[in-house]
Amino acid sequence: MDLKLLLDKLKQLNITLASAESCTGGRVGAAVTAIPGASDVYQGGVIAYQNKVKTDLLGVNPEDILRYDVVSRQVAEQMVKGTCKLLNADIGVATTGYAGPSTGNPDIPVGTIWIACGSKDEVLTKRLSLQFDRIRNVEIATEEIFKLLESFVFE
Repeated sequence: MDLKLLLDKLKQLNITLASAESCTGGRVGAAVTAIPGASDVYQGGVIAYQNKVKTDLLGVNPEDILRYDVVSRQVAEQMVKGTCKLLNADIGVATTGYAGPSTGNPDIPVGTIWIACGSKDEVLTKRLSLQFDRIRNVEIATEEIFKLLESFVFE
């Protein structure tokens, strides 16, 4: 997947993009902004590392964090919708996960990462179950979010 071609396609379609990141800590935004011309489509991003940022800024339902965990499909979907609304973007991407070496929930293993891509109305999600170190898990999640974005835009 060529990120420049993907951003060019978004520009051609007049689609704006925003990101909400937890476990990737800004790597998605950094990858996008490393591409010349990204400002034509990229609205910006939020590094929502703490739950309070997810709830207060992105509108994630705190009850869903308690019910499903912060690393869940439900939270990833809400992060996408929240970043679209907050940053006035057509499409948002989001990451939330336990990259390692520890986890906040004994029922969700290290390496579990939910990625999501979508709009205010429709969101695609994918659960990653990775078994590498923290750095590699974050790298893979960053690569996978762009594959999901490509699927959302082209299919």
